[in-house]
Amino acid sequence: TEIYTLSLHDALPICWEDFYQRRDAIADVLAYAGRHPGVGLPFEELPGVRTVFADRESLALALQYKWSMVLMGRIGVALIEVDRTPEIDQVEAVAGAWRMAARQEPALRDLLDTYTSDAGAEFHRALLTEQRMVAYAAGLAEPGDPADEVAAIGAAFLGLVRGPRTSARRTNPVEQAFRRLVASS
Repeated sequence: TEIYTLSLHDALPICWEDFYQRRDAIADVLAYAGRHPGVGLPFEELPGVRTVFADRESLALALQYKWSMVLMGRIGVALIEVDRTPEIDQVEAVAGAWRMAARQEPALRDLLDTYTSDAGAEFHRALLTEQRMVAYAAGLAEPGDPADEVAAIGAAFLGLVRGPRTSARRTNPVEQAFRRLVASS
């Protein structure tokens, strides 16, 4: 029986054993990172990881995929709440979803943040996809807007989200700062 990899970068069929080896290797990486925060992506340190992933980039892409799944789940729940409760600000809800996902997966978030400066083109394409997704989810971009502009909006939004937590208001500081940033461009 074959399944298809959950990675966006590798569409080769893999068997269930390979899937479980990848899952376990990712768990080992996250456990190691939790015990050694700030060390960076542990590829050489974990021999089992090197047998499953060809290189640091493929490991980082698998971690980015895991982060995307966590984040999309949190954003999906937040958007349902926005639909049910009109008083909830969509921008703040998406920002809160990102923060919650980061609190849920601190080692994963740290690894991805640390790796970004060393990342290759494929990893950066995955980041652009995430940036566009949060821009759309927060209601800061519309379908049909140029992809590079949407990614820039998402990157600016995520930069603000990662800043200090502020109190949520209908016209919250994150939204106000973001709107000033977009207006100045």
